[in-house]
Amino acid sequence: MSKAPEWLGRLGTGLTRMGQRLDERRRAEEGESGDADGVPGYSAEPESVPAPPSYAPAVAARPEPAAAIPWGMRVAAEAGWRLLVLAGTLWVLMKVISAVQLVVLAFVAALLITALLQPTVARLVRLGLPRGLATAVTAVLGFVVIGLVGWFVVWQVMDNLGNLSDRIRDGIEELKHWLLNSPFHVTEQQINDIAKNLSDTIGTNTEQITSAGLQGVTVMAEVMTGILLAMFSTLFLLYDGKKVWNWVLRLVPAQARTGVAGAGPRAWRTLTAYVRGTVIVAMIDAIFIGLGVYFLDVPLAVPLGVFIFLFSFIPLVGAVVSGALAVIVALVTQGVFTALMVLLVVLAVQQLEGHVLQPFILGRAVRVHPLAVVLAVAAGGLVAGIGGAVVAVPLVAVTNTVVGYLKRFSEEQALRRTPPPHGATAVEVAPTPAPGQPPEE
Repeated sequence: MSKAPEWLGRLGTGLTRMGQRLDERRRAEEGESGDADGVPGYSAEPESVPAPPSYAPAVAARPEPAAAIPWGMRVAAEAGWRLLVLAGTLWVLMKVISAVQLVVLAFVAALLITALLQPTVARLVRLGLPRGLATAVTAVLGFVVIGLVGWFVVWQVMDNLGNLSDRIRDGIEELKHWLLNSPFHVTEQQINDIAKNLSDTIGTNTEQITSAGLQGVTVMAEVMTGILLAMFSTLFLLYDGKKVWNWVLRLVPAQARTGVAGAGPRAWRTLTAYVRGTVIVAMIDAIFIGLGVYFLDVPLAVPLGVFIFLFSFIPLVGAVVSGALAVIVALVTQGVFTALMVLLVVLAVQQLEGHVLQPFILGRAVRVHPLAVVLAVAAGGLVAGIGGAVVAVPLVAVTNTVVGYLKRFSEEQALRRTPPPHGATAVEVAPTPAPGQPPEE
């Protein structure tokens, strides 16, 4: 009985030691060596993921999302967001231009007048006059001529206004008799109804007409402001055009400055050729149509000639509007036969202009497709009215010249950077002409 407890104690001690050894072996296998960073049971090695069984189906790796999209769709998306950014930029630019429309149109008008007068300034400078004096003489003469033409037109209108009203009344009566005897079967009651409707319309819209008159006063004030801005801008462009161009070039990034410096003089030559050619063509139109109207004894021949001259600066549309006005005046003052003769004169002069004068005078410098002319005039008229229609075509012509030059310039630069193939003779690429003098010279 005395040996039994001793045996049991040894057995318990052995079991305890065996448990400790098993515990130490388990910890060694699991990588545990006490507490790590105070976290009990921390394992230094990550748990291994068992491999899939051999009978599991193979799963192909998924491609990148961009690689899964077709190439054409990716190109369309890349072009699409760039077009959206460009459209947003143009929209903001158009909003800014609309906010300062008067200033923009005045400056564009100054550019057109400068393109017309600058050769005279350069010629006077070559004759020995100081640049300031040459600028002053040219500007004063130009503005005086414009003022005299405007005064002459107003004088002719006021001088013939009384006679014109009587002739218009007689012409309306003659037109009425012609309609009654025409094959259109128009009755006198229908003509009286049309006249009554016109009278009622004028009577019921008296407030709108008065409001339009007040708006006309505001428009006249804006026009005078624009004329003054255009005059001052023309003076500074004639005198300091070179400095203005150099300042603009400093705003262009250095990498693109060489191309822009070469495109500027070419754009200025295009604008100068357009303005000169358009003035010459407009003068020929006004002289020949005015002479035809004068010999047909239509009143206001001189104001109609000046009106035709001014509207000739709007390609295609201006000729139609000015010719229609001349025909209407002839119709209500001299009758149907005279109106038909005026129409023949207008059509003959316009055919001469379109097929002979414009190709010969304007040449290839400002050649623009008629579809581009029509779209440009329509877009300019919608954006900025008559002023936008006037400047739309020269803007398109200048843009065409600049884009064409920059394209050729970039191709020449690419040819210079591309080494010739092995064994081939290097092709000499003519260097791009130096920009030369700024467009002001």
